[in-house]
Amino acid sequence: MGLFSKDIKSMEDLYIHTLQDLYYAENQIAKSLPKMIEKATDAELKRGFQTHLNETENQVKRLERVFEMHDKSARGLKCPAIDGILREAEEVMGEVEGDEIMNTAIVALAQAVEHYEITRYGALIAWATELGHRQDAKLLGESLKEEKATDAKLTAIAERKINPRADAATGGGRKKTASRKKTAAKSVKSARGGKKTVRAGKKTTRSTARGSAKKATRKTAKKKSSPRRRA
Repeated sequence: MGLFSKDIKSMEDLYIHTLQDLYYAENQIAKSLPKMIEKATDAELKRGFQTHLNETENQVKRLERVFEMHDKSARGLKCPAIDGILREAEEVMGEVEGDEIMNTAIVALAQAVEHYEITRYGALIAWATELGHRQDAKLLGESLKEEKATDAKLTAIAERKINPRADAATGGGRKKTASRKKTAAKSVKSARGGKKTVRAGKKTTRSTARGSAKKATRKTAKKKSSPRRRA
């Protein structure tokens, strides 16, 4: 199969083509993960990548089982998409300076890989189900579950500590603290101004009430003092 060769003439052809595409991708990812493990300086992040490397190797084996069930030899089809994602990862890691920024960059780069895999597995599972390849769908579903779990773990660790540390390392934390103090000071001033306005309002209300009461008293007194007309 080649570019514009029109070898994909049925849904089954498309399914096998994408299996080969993903098989190539998983093997390339397995080769790239050790570089991310080496570059990462956070212990938890390193362990997470090591765990996913083991999962990726098992995912390759699952794909080989799927090929066997179709009486086909497992072979990959060069995928420009994953090659581009992994090439970008290498370039970015080569440009980053500082451990904390490196960890943040690696998480984002790894998630780009995860999202590619998630879309590929999702499509293959849908096609396998439509084509009646239930056993295929089950095996591919196990891999998809692992990919989604890895993506979720990367998001969690990034938000919990990787991103905040990178921000603090470049002075972002100090700026945020100063901004929060300014905001708090403004809130206090605003609250004090509000209290003064309320007090002034109360004084005005009391003054108005007293004035109204005096006027009413004067009117009543005038009525009482005026002589009654004779019948």
